[in-house]
Amino acid sequence: MNQLASAGRDDVRLTSFALPLRTAFAASFCFLVSVFPAAPQQQAPDGLSSQSIKSTSVAVNVYAIVEGRRGRMVPNLNKDDFELTEDAAPQKIDYFSQETNATLSLGVSIDTSVSQGRLLGTEREAAKKFLRSVLQTGDQAFVMSFDADVKLLKDFTHAASELARAVDSVETNGTGRSILQDDAATSTGGTHLYDSVYLASNELMKARYGRKVLVLVTDGEDQGSRTNLQESIEAAEKADVIVYSIVVSDPQFYSLIGGSYHGDASLRKIARETGGRTIRVKSIEQIGPAFQQIARELRSQYLLGYSPSNLRHNGSFRRIHVKVRGQNYTVRTRTGYYDRSDQRTEAKNLSP
Repeated sequence: MNQLASAGRDDVRLTSFALPLRTAFAASFCFLVSVFPAAPQQQAPDGLSSQSIKSTSVAVNVYAIVEGRRGRMVPNLNKDDFELTEDAAPQKIDYFSQETNATLSLGVSIDTSVSQGRLLGTEREAAKKFLRSVLQTGDQAFVMSFDADVKLLKDFTHAASELARAVDSVETNGTGRSILQDDAATSTGGTHLYDSVYLASNELMKARYGRKVLVLVTDGEDQGSRTNLQESIEAAEKADVIVYSIVVSDPQFYSLIGGSYHGDASLRKIARETGGRTIRVKSIEQIGPAFQQIARELRSQYLLGYSPSNLRHNGSFRRIHVKVRGQNYTVRTRTGYYDRSDQRTEAKNLSP
């Protein structure tokens, strides 16, 4: 097996039914799932070549949701309403938009472990409706599932019909074991949640431009991932991915197996660090509205762009804090970013 260079540990695998979708996957992992043909890689922003992007100044984009009382989103704020600091140092906001139209790279990753069996039909229909409603011109999405394996069912595409077919192909793994022959006797669990976040971030999202959002549909129980919670969070942070989770569990399942549901603390930590949200669904009828809530937020994000006053590039984690002047509003953003010497500015769709 190839060694995972960024983690220095055993491979995280994706299974393969057909030809590999990505050279990058083949380099870092042993196997890849492909149910449908791959879409081409996302291109650089219009009018900017790869060469010109690398020569531009460093910029950091912060997507923010502002909430008032009872979690209601606060619209119509202006650039001067916001204060932004990096490692406690005030930063000048160079770009601002009330409702960003930045290109969206969206991933939907669905838990197909046996605990989700009775919920999967409703999750499929809600996910298809969500994808149809969210994607606009220039946006692309992919579909994954995870159980004892992490499977890429459809690579990035804008085609709603192809995404719908991928979602329809999602099936529960009732065995709780990997389909890989050499994993069958050594599988340590059937819900590789952390691996799905890691792979989506590190192998699918990292090279993309614009907004990057991953939506997980799961009960939040990880079993058998080769990466841990912190490694999955760091992968999302390094790829600038915002992670949302729709947390839905089947109490009857846990009752039948004599087990207990341990909650969604890990998912809440992932959401808090990346600027997303965890939505706890109490009944199967609330799955659709949870997707709708995420769609509303994606249409209501403020965009704040700035060039850091700290010009050193040492790969450190820099903490971001955003607040609204004179108001007791809650502002949800990622908690920070990893400085990269090769970081590139994204000038498209940004307003001064």
